Amino acid sequence: MEKMQQIVGRARAAFNSGRSRPLEFRIQQLKALERMVQEKEKEILAALKADLNKSGPNAYSHEILGVLGELALTMEKLPSWAAPQPVKKNLLTLRDEAYIGYEPLGVVLVIGAWNYPFVLVMQPLIGAIAAGNAVVVKPSEVSENTARLVAELLPQYLDKELYPVVTGGVPETTELLTQRFDHILYTGNTTVGKIVMEAAAKHLTPVTLELGGKSPCYIDKDCDLAVACRRITWGKYMNCGQTCIAPDYILCDPSIQSKVVENIKATLKEFYGEDVKSSPDYERIINQRHFKRVKSLLEGQKIAHGGETDEASCFIAPTILTDVSPESKVMEEEIFGPVLPIVTVKSVEEAIEFISRREKPLALYVFSNNKQLIKRVISETSSGGVTGNDVIMHFFLSTLPFGGVGYSGMGAYHGKHSFETFSHRRACLIKDLKMESTNKMRYPPGSQKKVDWAKFFLLKRFNKARIGLFVLALLGVVAAVMIK
Repeated sequence: MEKMQQIVGRARAAFNSGRSRPLEFRIQQLKALERMVQEKEKEILAALKADLNKSGPNAYSHEILGVLGELALTMEKLPSWAAPQPVKKNLLTLRDEAYIGYEPLGVVLVIGAWNYPFVLVMQPLIGAIAAGNAVVVKPSEVSENTARLVAELLPQYLDKELYPVVTGGVPETTELLTQRFDHILYTGNTTVGKIVMEAAAKHLTPVTLELGGKSPCYIDKDCDLAVACRRITWGKYMNCGQTCIAPDYILCDPSIQSKVVENIKATLKEFYGEDVKSSPDYERIINQRHFKRVKSLLEGQKIAHGGETDEASCFIAPTILTDVSPESKVMEEEIFGPVLPIVTVKSVEEAIEFISRREKPLALYVFSNNKQLIKRVISETSSGGVTGNDVIMHFFLSTLPFGGVGYSGMGAYHGKHSFETFSHRRACLIKDLKMESTNKMRYPPGSQKKVDWAKFFLLKRFNKARIGLFVLALLGVVAAVMIK
């Protein structure tokens, strides 16, 4: 407990010194982070290989590329993001200065996830630094090699007091959550998300929770199945299915179920060859515990493809399940593995009803040649994000907020949304001490005449360019004289 108090205490003292606030300092730290990623690329790739069996190209495209892109965008746009944002004024404030100012929240906590252990720590960290905060970084202990590397590298490149790294498992995280933070961003499962939120509530600390859920994928009969299934196969089986926004299950008409299976099987052969296990592009389940959990979901199911496992290497082959019952175990929890159930529905209406009866997912996918059908599914369902005619790609567009809703989380980040998540939007109004007579309508004693003038100034909508400030000022003087 004392150690965590010291770490957070040093971070708060460093923040209170004010050195994280100047834009020049923030950009300097972001440049240092960029240099770290570039100079230590080989070490980062090696850690990801050790944790998840990620090949170099996959690890770079899944983890490093996104971090470098976020850094480049943030450093370019930060001056405009952080600038005061003028707002519209009413008649009573036309002569005043009114704007939204962005100020750092203070000391924030970023708790990363094990499935993408580098990018899911770095992207929130970039936003928190850009906003001027001190940041306590807690990488997931499950991806132990990446966690160890992050703890080793960050102090070499960033301010040690402002951006400390805490390693360890459940006991260390539990102790850390007893400390007071000004914001917590957690990526992981719903069960731990509730624990984080409960701990944060004791200090009235706001949270951003990036959770998960069962992200549905509806395939319309009017669809290019070859293209749809190639895109679905890519998103489902990348990282061995351990992606929070992977398509969790497919909904389709019974008449196209067999065609969907055949197209996915053909794509798997195209992607990974005849022997998936020996493919350098196919990852592994993170550990034995998750291996056993995912394997248990296959029990009693109709396996249309795959199903092979090897506990020693945590290998589970890309698997397709058909004619899956909505009440089966595999449809109760987020799969988070290379198992793809297909549930048949007879219409888009049935698909919408099926999705809407369940908890709101982190992502939703719809494939159809009919754009109106896609927009109908979007308008009649709810999810953290949605992509039509593809999967996962909304995650890579930094102008879109990435986050959940309901059981799949709250809050969002990426790009400017990260900066705003870790900033306080401060309402600022600066007046002068002149024309005091115009304020008489708000001072006691009250009267109906004062109310009428207040209604005129606050409820009327004028064209400022046509009337001009002079006329408005004159109206103010007249009002003051009339009230007097």
